[in-house]
Amino acid sequence: MKIAFDVDVLAKQMSIRDYVHKVADWGYKYIEQSPHPRINPFYKHPLFSGECEQEYRSALKETGVEISSLIVVYRWSGPTEQQRQLAVANWKKIVEMAVNLGVQVINTELSGDPNQAEICNGMWFRSMDELLPLFEKEGVRVEIQSHPYDFCELNDETVDMVKSYRSDNLTYVYSSPHGFFYDKGKGDVRHMLEYAGDCLSHVLFADTFNQQKDCRYILNPPWLNACGKSDVAAHQHLAMGEGDVDFDGIFETLRRIGFADRTFKVGGESIACVSYFGFPEKMDKQAPAARERIEKELSSAQR
Repeated sequence: MKIAFDVDVLAKQMSIRDYVHKVADWGYKYIEQSPHPRINPFYKHPLFSGECEQEYRSALKETGVEISSLIVVYRWSGPTEQQRQLAVANWKKIVEMAVNLGVQVINTELSGDPNQAEICNGMWFRSMDELLPLFEKEGVRVEIQSHPYDFCELNDETVDMVKSYRSDNLTYVYSSPHGFFYDKGKGDVRHMLEYAGDCLSHVLFADTFNQQKDCRYILNPPWLNACGKSDVAAHQHLAMGEGDVDFDGIFETLRRIGFADRTFKVGGESIACVSYFGFPEKMDKQAPAARERIEKELSSAQR
């Protein structure tokens, strides 16, 4: 298993070279490259100039850090056909970039509109039918997660969508800070991880509060607090132990299903990624502590 750090919280504060060195200083061997304005911006066409690539490659060489995976977010679920077509073009470019970098794993979201779920569902399957042959040809593992305020927020339904393709190039991401959306506030992490089964290749670690508990989040005007009845979604990416997520249950289940020892036909090892956002001033303590806990809980993952 590769233990990675999602550099989103750093990329907003420092250069590519500096955040690669920072991740290395924290004892991580792998970076998960989340959307970055110079590389793989949210919803827009990938960039990555020659100068940017050289800066990144030099920093990786200096530190010995590797890129475990890229995160991209494109409107491949529409809801309009123009959005879908532009997103497919973005996908083709990011796959080319990933292959050039030697990165075999791309983590992504369904990226649709919950108010147009039926249309977005159909758009996603249309995009996947078009793109999966490219993923298979280029040897890229694409990992799917549902996300708060997506056309599908549910763990089990998203797993079923992924498994319906029966492809070694398509697997599932479980994001712990999204888990209360995945089962409508139950937080039954054991069931969700077990349901994902053999297609679970990637887990994102961060804490959050249960958005369906009264007053976990307080919004104004008051009607915004009507859980699931308002056009709003709120969650956080806190350090483990700061919210309501059952991490004991997560680690126990991951040990039981042998997650740390999994190797996939495409993309190699499973990935455990620390996905803390919002508090860069805490990262010098929280990031190493998170890595150490994952190593301790999933001891066979140590590399």
